[in-house]
Amino acid sequence: MAEHNGTAPRIVAGVDGSPSSLAALRWAVRQAEFTGATVDAVIAWHYPVLAVPMGPAPVAMLDTADFEKGADETVSNAISAAVGTSRVRVSAQVKEGNAAQVLLDAAAGADLLVVGSRGHGGFAEALLGSVSQHCVHHAPCAVVIVRG
Repeated sequence: MAEHNGTAPRIVAGVDGSPSSLAALRWAVRQAEFTGATVDAVIAWHYPVLAVPMGPAPVAMLDTADFEKGADETVSNAISAAVGTSRVRVSAQVKEGNAAQVLLDAAAGADLLVVGSRGHGGFAEALLGSVSQHCVHHAPCAVVIVRG
């Protein structure tokens, strides 16, 4: 990774609180130490699908702040655990939306996208989780997948 127009290389790391995403963030921080890159730790949150007898739950029943706060705490804890004594600059990004799309949007202009692989899907996703698989096929940059 080389400097682009005077700016440091940028690595995007997907965080979701899983052991594999923490391993991915740690890997990204180590890579940034070698390359002088910065790291964006990105987490996505969304409203859960609520099945209630009368149809979807009214939006007023859902408190956006609770979901966003939980995501913010998750990414903050992951950064604390991954950075340790490193001097790498890691910034948190908390975005509402589909995890794969949020990561792809964050990876625009990045040099590298690093994601964990949970692999909880069906047979086609036995080796890669659906988010990591989507990122591999659609990312605008190189992708590294780290198993937990």
